[in-house]
Amino acid sequence: MTISAIITAAGKNSRMRKDQISRNLEVKNKLVLPFNNKTVLETTIDNTLSSNIDECIVVLGHYSDEILEAISNNYEDKVKFIINNPCDVGLSTSLYNGLSNISSDFALCVTGDQPTVSTETFNRMINVLDKCENPYKTISILRRRKTGLLDTAEGLGMPFVAPRINLMEYLENEDDNLNPILRKIFADGFTFYGVKEKNKKELLNINHYDDYLELSH
Repeated sequence: MTISAIITAAGKNSRMRKDQISRNLEVKNKLVLPFNNKTVLETTIDNTLSSNIDECIVVLGHYSDEILEAISNNYEDKVKFIINNPCDVGLSTSLYNGLSNISSDFALCVTGDQPTVSTETFNRMINVLDKCENPYKTISILRRRKTGLLDTAEGLGMPFVAPRINLMEYLENEDDNLNPILRKIFADGFTFYGVKEKNKKELLNINHYDDYLELSH
């Protein structure tokens, strides 16, 4: 089974920006804030690259210049950066653009603001599809409530592992957040398997400045 990672790093950064302004802090994209001696995005990329994947694509959009400038050149041969055009699109479009640039059968889909999700958890998600009977009708996802076979897609989001072609069919011509699309996939009979986190911090994204403070210390 071939698997590519798609990391979305194309958002508007609006909630973080608002928090930084209210605290009289320098306004910076959350993905370039320091995290574990690197940046938030670099930590996410490193954890993803260490997992059992064949290639890694990072999808940029808003603030792409700022992000690329802050990323070290260490990823030259390991990561392919693509930029949304136009850049003012929803998460589903960013993911679709990433999926359009890979040839693998499956995709590990991650958001750039998930630096706490461990390589171990990514591998557990990948292993679910590797071992299940019908991987082309299965989505392995970091659980939010229950683990194991799920009876709903409510509240779910990235990271997850899914069959590329099937996922692209649902994302095409959509410009939305992911949860409504995941609910539609679930309603069409796909098996959703919730993978347990290694620790509680893996369940948190960095949306607000307080999230960043909590996760980076």
